[in-house]
Amino acid sequence: MIPIILLENSNGLTDCPGFKAAGAACDVRELGDMERLDLAMVAADKPCSAAGVFTLNDICAAPVRLCKEILPRSGNKVAGFVANSGNANAATGEQGMADAKEMGALAQLSSGIGAPFLVCSTGRIGRKLPMERVESGIQTAAGKLSDDAQSSLNAADAILTSDTRRKVATAQFNFEGQTVTVSGMAKGAGMIEPNMATMLAFLTTDVIANSEQLKHVLTAAVNQTFNRISVDGDMSTNDTVLLFANGKSGVDPWDGPADLLFAFKEAVFKVCERLAELIVGDGEKVTKLVELMVQGCPRVQDAEKVARTVGNSLLVKASWYGSDPNWGRLASAAGDASVGLKEELLDIHYDDVPALLKGVPQDTRVADWKAVVAKKRFRITINLNQGNRDFRLLTSDLSEAYVNFNKSE
Repeated sequence: MIPIILLENSNGLTDCPGFKAAGAACDVRELGDMERLDLAMVAADKPCSAAGVFTLNDICAAPVRLCKEILPRSGNKVAGFVANSGNANAATGEQGMADAKEMGALAQLSSGIGAPFLVCSTGRIGRKLPMERVESGIQTAAGKLSDDAQSSLNAADAILTSDTRRKVATAQFNFEGQTVTVSGMAKGAGMIEPNMATMLAFLTTDVIANSEQLKHVLTAAVNQTFNRISVDGDMSTNDTVLLFANGKSGVDPWDGPADLLFAFKEAVFKVCERLAELIVGDGEKVTKLVELMVQGCPRVQDAEKVARTVGNSLLVKASWYGSDPNWGRLASAAGDASVGLKEELLDIHYDDVPALLKGVPQDTRVADWKAVVAKKRFRITINLNQGNRDFRLLTSDLSEAYVNFNKSE
């Protein structure tokens, strides 16, 4: 078993050798703010393999549609990506697609790299991009591309919208004296619900891999991480996760012992898991991060349905915000999933403290329940005791501040 190390202090994408990054300010929001970084560019030293996982929303933003076009057309060899915050370029018709294509062309021209750039956007839906500002930002970012830590952190800051802090992660492992790296950055705070969320996530690695191999690994990791988080139950138009591999380490996980491929998959998973947790923990006006474990189900689909029904219940989320261990709301929401739950078999725990055992309330533990729910992060386990399948969902509370924040723009 090859040990994986998740770095305590990640600088984001340029932790991975062979990638450069930059962030620029161009006032995409058109608020007269030239201090806030809002245009990110990341490029490999040479064209690299890439794969992506995208939103399933029927209203699909122009950058998402463009990425889906570019990947197969380019033979999945790309220069990197350019991304803006403050404007989603979604529901913008033919002009939106033209603007997304222009962003990619400008990035390629400004960087001088002879391969296409993938394009991402995030922000308000339904507004056309201010392309003169975006062009200026791309040109500035191209001139600042660097592999130093600050450039990488600037890129991570440039993709943020309602986030309160940057989100970066890096995992490494050693194979035959060579260090292999997987690095990532992400954004996301509101409209967080699978499939994925109003989120962008980017990963870089220095392994040798083709696009099909990357897609397989990325999809598996996304399904276990980004697709198992929820803040408010809303799926966005721009959700994108991209993985780039430049081969700089010389390590090919598909041409070696089984534990090498396992280590690479685990490194990608750990980076995605860390970024997913950072997203939920930074949910819009969130005060509680809740790990919801649903166990003892006949099928995984049943466990997932119970988890999502409970995790997205407004009554449940409101009680968490109030530090109220109202297990009755948990039981009611679990039953609302309609998976054949049997009350006389149901167990509910707050952390390791029982609230319900085989349908019987454990009322002597009320003070213990309250102590758990008062914490900033806690775990709730719901066991149906009707099978051996489970599902884990990271979710959050719902505060008055969330309503105030989102009631108008």
